[in-house]
Amino acid sequence: MSRNKRLGSLSGALLVIVITVILLVVPGAWAQNNYKTLHKFKQGTRDGQDPSGGLVFDQSGNLYGVTFYGGAEGVGVVFKLTHQSDGSWRKDILHSFTGVDGYYPSGGLVFDAKGNLYGTTQGGGTAGAGTVFQLAPNSNGTWTESVLHSFCSLTNCSDGVSPVAGVIFDEAGNLYGTASGAGGGHGGVVFKLTPNSNGAWTESVLYTFCSLSNCTDGADPSSALIFDGAGNLYGTTQYGGRFTCPHPRGTVGCGVVFKLAPNSGGGWTETVPYTFCPLNKCYDGSAPTASLIFDQAGNLYGTTGYGGDPACNGEGVGCGVVFELTPNANGSWKEKVLHSFRGRNGAEPNDLTFGPAGDLYGNTKWGGVNGCFNGCGVVFKLTPNNGGWKETALHTFVDHSGAGPGGSLIFDANGNLYGVSGGDGNGHTFGSVFEITP
Repeated sequence: MSRNKRLGSLSGALLVIVITVILLVVPGAWAQNNYKTLHKFKQGTRDGQDPSGGLVFDQSGNLYGVTFYGGAEGVGVVFKLTHQSDGSWRKDILHSFTGVDGYYPSGGLVFDAKGNLYGTTQGGGTAGAGTVFQLAPNSNGTWTESVLHSFCSLTNCSDGVSPVAGVIFDEAGNLYGTASGAGGGHGGVVFKLTPNSNGAWTESVLYTFCSLSNCTDGADPSSALIFDGAGNLYGTTQYGGRFTCPHPRGTVGCGVVFKLAPNSGGGWTETVPYTFCPLNKCYDGSAPTASLIFDQAGNLYGTTGYGGDPACNGEGVGCGVVFELTPNANGSWKEKVLHSFRGRNGAEPNDLTFGPAGDLYGNTKWGGVNGCFNGCGVVFKLTPNNGGWKETALHTFVDHSGAGPGGSLIFDANGNLYGVSGGDGNGHTFGSVFEITP
């Protein structure tokens, strides 16, 4: 933006003072040049390609993540970024998948108390239907991978197929996750992995979706799970529910938010706190694939990949929304749309993260104004504003700096924001790890 170079010295000084005051009094002000690429992935190397699933810190401030492609066999890696004294980051490959031990990791990673990493792959394993894996650090700096469970190990894949999200721990050290039902004749599962004394893990299925007529209980869970304080599990399914919506794949179920409550005598009971698109207009959103998060008052927040403003992309399916679910005294939940994406401000939002001041942060796979077809994606911030929420675009991606960001964003102790971008699909960029500094 051009500026008038004829400002007098007094006017220039006043301008500097005004700008300085604004930056000091506006909470969370973000500079224009606050985006930094920590690592850029390359095509056709052992480096890894197209990171997904977000990042996780260890106690020393190092970052860990996965790439969907790349590595020795081209089917994904687990990587580590170590912060160097000069401010740079060194990347190391902890594990390169081969297929038998899994391929195409896409969910986030999680640490246990001993420093072991856990995650999922969409394919590979003994039946080629995906795995849950563990990476254990060795004293010499290497890591050893082991497969805790290979999916489709039961008849008709009743244990699930292709987990696309990561896993979470309960307080007893059990792992929980979701797996889709593609090819399994059902709508996907919620599963639990229990460690045995001999080091093996036993999988059990807590719930199988599409158990009800017309899949009103949901179908195809694609998100990680979350616990509430009472030990109930919450998640989303991309399809199913009581209503149908327009979708790029055709007319499908709009998706649901589900809850699994443990029974006193064993087993779990599923209920549906919310079914999307109740008026078949989808202004409330449709096709949720991201994980949910709680605020301190017990309200749930999440995103949908489609729905919202039906005219945003010219296809009538919407670009997605950010929503809030508030529990009512009678046990029902009320949905409120906090923000509807319209293409230029983002499209297909991913997971949300709360900032230190209670603002919501996230990214979108597409949208924005630069580079890729229909935009390369944005990093956004939602701030409470007079009873509503105001969106600020913190960064708009172009194909040379990354494209198609995925997974959740994470904060460090200094309030810096970290995430991953995928490739642009046009052979220009193959993903990156980035930092945004307030």
